[in-house]
Amino acid sequence: MTSVEPSQGAETRAPARDELEDLEVQLLLEAVFRRYGFDFREYAPASLRRRLWRRVHAEGVQTIAGLTERLLHDSASMERLLLDLSINVTAMFRDPTFYIAFRAQVVPLLRTYPFTRIWVAGCSTGEEVYSLAILLREEELYDRARIYATDINESVLERAKAGVFPLGKMKEYTQNYIRGGGTRAFSEYYVAAYDGAQFQRSLIENVVFAQHNLVSDRSFNEFQVIVCRNVMIYFDRSLQNRVHRLFYESLAHFGVLGLGDKETINFSPFEDCFEELDPNEKLFRKIA
Repeated sequence: MTSVEPSQGAETRAPARDELEDLEVQLLLEAVFRRYGFDFREYAPASLRRRLWRRVHAEGVQTIAGLTERLLHDSASMERLLLDLSINVTAMFRDPTFYIAFRAQVVPLLRTYPFTRIWVAGCSTGEEVYSLAILLREEELYDRARIYATDINESVLERAKAGVFPLGKMKEYTQNYIRGGGTRAFSEYYVAAYDGAQFQRSLIENVVFAQHNLVSDRSFNEFQVIVCRNVMIYFDRSLQNRVHRLFYESLAHFGVLGLGDKETINFSPFEDCFEELDPNEKLFRKIA
C-alpha cells in the first residue's frame, strides 16, 4: 500500500483553503454590494480579510460564508460590519505638524477667497472636522467658510454631529492642539460633563454632515480644500486612482489637497496636475 507524505498533503490542502477563503470573501463583498450598495470590492485584501474574520468571531459564526448568510438576513449585523470596515482611527489635531503646515501654507491662500468650501472626506467621528473648525475660527476664516464632512457610515456621522468625545482624551487632544499651533486655551471649546466633553455647537454651525461613499459616489461641489487623511491606504491601487480622479474633479484651480502621512499624489495619473505645498505634510495644490 502506498502512502502520502504528510508534507505533501499539507501543501495541497493549504492552497485549497486559501482559494476557498478567497472565494468566500468575493461572494461576501458581492452580496454586500448587491444587498446594501456598499462596495468594498477594491479594498486592500489583507486589511479587509482581518476585519472580516474579526466580525466572523464577533457574530459567533464559523466561516466567512456563515457571515455572508447572517449579513443577507440581518441588517443590524451589516451595521456592525460597516463599523469594522470603516476606518475610525482618529484624534483631534492628530499629527500636529500637519496643522502647523496648514496654518502656514493653506490659510494665506484661503484669505484670498471671499468664501471657502472645505471637504473632509472620510470624516469618521468628527475629530478632524472640529479641529479644522477651531483652526479656521482662530484664523478668523470660519464665518466665510463651509465644511462638508462626509463618511460612508451613518453611525459615525451621528457621533460626529453630537460633538461629544471622551473626557479622558482631552489631555492628549490639548497637547496636540498646542503643538498644532493653537492660540487659545483648548478648554474654551468644550464643556466637561460626566465622562464626556461636549464641544461648542457653534463649531458646527457652518458644517454640513452627509453620507458619501468615495468608492461609488460622484463629486457634489467645487472645493478650495479637500482633506482626506489615512483613508486611501486601505484601498488597492485602482481604487486609489479613482478617488484621486474624484478629488481632482472636485477641486477648484489652485485648490489644496491634504493627504495622510503614508499617502501621496505621486505615481497617480494626476501627479503632474499638482505641485507640492509641503511634501512632508502631504499638502498639494492643483495647478492644471
